[in-house]
Amino acid sequence: MNERQPPRSAPRDCPVCAARLALTRLSCPTCETEISGDFAACEFCSLGTEDREVLGVFLASRGNMKDLERHLGVSYPTARARFDGLLQRLGLAAPSQPALGLELLERLARGEIGVDEALGRLH
Repeated sequence: MNERQPPRSAPRDCPVCAARLALTRLSCPTCETEISGDFAACEFCSLGTEDREVLGVFLASRGNMKDLERHLGVSYPTARARFDGLLQRLGLAAPSQPALGLELLERLARGEIGVDEALGRLH
């Protein structure tokens, strides 16, 4: 018996030169029809499972970061850092230094990194 595998996320960038890949072919798994051309790609489709989960929870909670925090089981700064990272991967935000600082402080408090390492990463 051949079990159907879950669909994989399509890569967004070329593994050779890192340029954005073009969507040029679509196919029907039922009748095997193939269409080729230059198609607009879905920006959200290439996100990893974890990023799609964060986006789904954020949208379902109508943008409530506290709900995202509870769903992920992490602190507010960590939830915020994960969401900011998602925005960056989508090209919707510039890197946020305050979120990085909050994440570093949280890692320092948990003992994951030392003071010297945290200071080095801030500069």
